[in-house]
Amino acid sequence: MTKALETGIGSDRVDSLVSATRTSLGDSLRSVVYFTPSAFDVLYVRQDLYASDDAAREVKAELVSLEQVGFAERPVRTTIAHRDIGSDIGPYNFTVRFHENGFVVRVLQDDVGVLFTADSMDVSAFEEAISAIRGVLRGE
Repeated sequence: MTKALETGIGSDRVDSLVSATRTSLGDSLRSVVYFTPSAFDVLYVRQDLYASDDAAREVKAELVSLEQVGFAERPVRTTIAHRDIGSDIGPYNFTVRFHENGFVVRVLQDDVGVLFTADSMDVSAFEEAISAIRGVLRGE
Protein backbone atom coordinates (compact mmCIF):
# COMPACT_ATOMS: atom_id res chain seq x y z
CA MET A 1 0.00 0.00 0.00
CA THR A 2 1.43 3.37 -0.91
CA LYS A 3 -0.98 5.87 0.69
CA ALA A 4 -0.16 7.93 3.78
CA LEU A 5 -0.53 5.99 7.01
CA GLU A 6 -3.39 7.15 9.26
CA THR A 7 -2.32 5.36 12.45
CA GLY A 8 1.19 6.82 12.64
CA ILE A 9 2.82 3.39 12.42
CA GLY A 10 6.45 3.61 11.31
CA SER A 11 7.69 2.04 8.10
CA ASP A 12 10.05 -0.29 9.99
CA ARG A 13 7.15 -1.68 12.02
CA VAL A 14 5.05 -2.04 8.84
CA ASP A 15 7.84 -4.06 7.23
CA SER A 16 8.29 -6.17 10.37
CA LEU A 17 4.59 -6.95 10.72
CA VAL A 18 4.19 -7.91 7.08
CA SER A 19 7.38 -9.97 7.13
CA ALA A 20 6.41 -11.79 10.34
CA THR A 21 2.98 -12.64 9.02
CA ARG A 22 4.17 -13.66 5.53
CA THR A 23 6.93 -15.81 7.00
CA SER A 24 4.40 -17.68 9.15
CA LEU A 25 1.62 -18.03 6.56
CA GLY A 26 3.36 -17.85 3.18
CA ASP A 27 1.23 -17.50 0.06
CA SER A 28 -1.94 -18.24 2.04
CA LEU A 29 -1.76 -14.72 3.49
CA ARG A 30 -4.35 -12.45 1.89
CA SER A 31 -4.02 -9.18 3.82
CA VAL A 32 -2.55 -7.48 6.90
CA VAL A 33 -4.26 -4.51 8.56
CA TYR A 34 -2.94 -2.49 11.50
CA PHE A 35 -5.57 -0.68 13.55
CA THR A 36 -6.26 1.42 16.62
CA PRO A 37 -9.63 2.23 18.21
CA SER A 38 -10.04 5.13 15.75
CA ALA A 39 -7.97 4.48 12.60
CA PHE A 40 -6.49 1.76 10.42
CA ASP A 41 -3.91 1.14 7.73
CA VAL A 42 -3.88 -1.63 5.15
CA LEU A 43 -0.27 -2.80 5.28
CA TYR A 44 -0.40 -5.63 2.78
CA VAL A 45 -2.86 -7.06 0.27
CA ARG A 46 -2.08 -9.96 -2.01
CA GLN A 47 -2.02 -8.63 -5.56
CA ASP A 48 -4.72 -10.93 -6.95
CA LEU A 49 -7.47 -9.74 -4.61
CA TYR A 50 -8.46 -6.14 -5.38
CA ALA A 51 -8.40 -3.87 -8.40
CA SER A 52 -6.91 -0.96 -6.43
CA ASP A 53 -5.66 0.18 -3.03
CA ASP A 54 -8.88 2.17 -2.62
CA ALA A 55 -11.01 -0.93 -3.26
CA ALA A 56 -9.04 -2.90 -0.67
CA ARG A 57 -9.33 -0.10 1.88
CA GLU A 58 -13.09 0.15 1.37
CA VAL A 59 -13.59 -3.56 2.05
CA LYS A 60 -11.19 -3.59 4.99
CA ALA A 61 -12.93 -0.57 6.57
CA GLU A 62 -16.01 -2.70 7.18
CA LEU A 63 -13.95 -5.51 8.64
CA VAL A 64 -12.00 -3.19 10.93
CA SER A 65 -15.16 -1.54 12.24
CA LEU A 66 -16.39 -4.97 13.32
CA GLU A 67 -13.09 -5.93 14.95
CA GLN A 68 -12.42 -2.66 16.82
CA VAL A 69 -14.96 -3.88 19.38
CA GLY A 70 -12.16 -6.13 20.60
CA PHE A 71 -10.59 -3.25 22.53
CA ALA A 72 -13.66 -3.14 24.77
CA GLU A 73 -14.28 -6.89 24.66
CA ARG A 74 -10.79 -8.11 25.65
CA PRO A 75 -10.81 -6.99 29.32
CA VAL A 76 -14.35 -8.32 29.80
CA ARG A 77 -13.39 -11.73 28.40
CA THR A 78 -10.31 -11.83 30.63
CA THR A 79 -12.35 -10.88 33.72
CA ILE A 80 -14.93 -13.56 32.97
CA ALA A 81 -12.19 -16.15 32.47
CA HIS A 82 -10.70 -15.33 35.88
CA ARG A 83 -14.13 -15.50 37.57
CA ASP A 84 -14.90 -18.92 36.12
CA ILE A 85 -13.36 -20.94 38.95
CA GLY A 86 -12.26 -24.36 37.78
CA SER A 87 -12.08 -23.64 34.07
CA ASP A 88 -8.66 -21.94 34.11
CA ILE A 89 -8.97 -20.95 30.47
CA GLY A 90 -6.72 -17.96 31.06
CA PRO A 91 -6.84 -14.46 29.59
CA TYR A 92 -8.10 -13.63 26.12
CA ASN A 93 -5.39 -14.30 23.53
CA PHE A 94 -6.60 -13.79 19.94
CA THR A 95 -9.63 -14.35 17.75
CA VAL A 96 -9.88 -16.59 14.70
CA ARG A 97 -13.01 -16.28 12.59
CA PHE A 98 -13.61 -19.23 10.30
CA HIS A 99 -15.27 -18.56 6.95
CA GLU A 100 -16.06 -20.98 4.17
CA ASN A 101 -12.96 -20.10 2.14
CA GLY A 102 -10.60 -18.63 4.70
CA PHE A 103 -9.95 -16.96 8.02
CA VAL A 104 -9.93 -13.55 9.68
CA VAL A 105 -7.57 -13.34 12.66
CA ARG A 106 -7.41 -10.50 15.19
CA VAL A 107 -4.61 -9.96 17.69
CA LEU A 108 -4.58 -7.05 20.14
CA GLN A 109 -1.66 -5.62 22.07
CA ASP A 110 -2.43 -2.69 24.37
CA ASP A 111 -4.12 -0.02 22.19
CA VAL A 112 -3.25 -1.43 18.76
CA GLY A 113 -4.31 -4.46 16.81
CA VAL A 114 -3.49 -6.44 13.71
CA LEU A 115 -5.98 -8.22 11.51
CA PHE A 116 -4.89 -10.63 8.90
CA THR A 117 -6.83 -12.70 6.46
CA ALA A 118 -5.73 -16.01 5.03
CA ASP A 119 -6.93 -18.69 2.67
CA SER A 120 -8.14 -21.96 4.14
CA MET A 121 -5.22 -23.73 5.80
CA ASP A 122 -4.08 -25.61 8.90
CA VAL A 123 -4.98 -23.45 11.90
CA SER A 124 -1.80 -24.31 13.83
CA ALA A 125 0.12 -21.84 11.61
CA PHE A 126 -1.84 -19.02 13.28
CA GLU A 127 -0.10 -19.52 16.62
CA GLU A 128 3.28 -18.91 14.98
CA ALA A 129 1.95 -15.80 13.22
CA ILE A 130 0.41 -14.42 16.44
CA SER A 131 3.64 -14.95 18.35
CA ALA A 132 5.65 -13.12 15.66
CA ILE A 133 3.13 -10.25 15.46
CA ARG A 134 3.07 -9.82 19.24
CA GLY A 135 6.86 -9.62 19.27
CA VAL A 136 6.77 -6.81 16.72
CA LEU A 137 4.01 -4.95 18.56
CA ARG A 138 5.95 -5.19 21.83
CA GLY A 139 9.05 -3.85 20.07
CA GLU A 140 11.10 -7.03 20.38
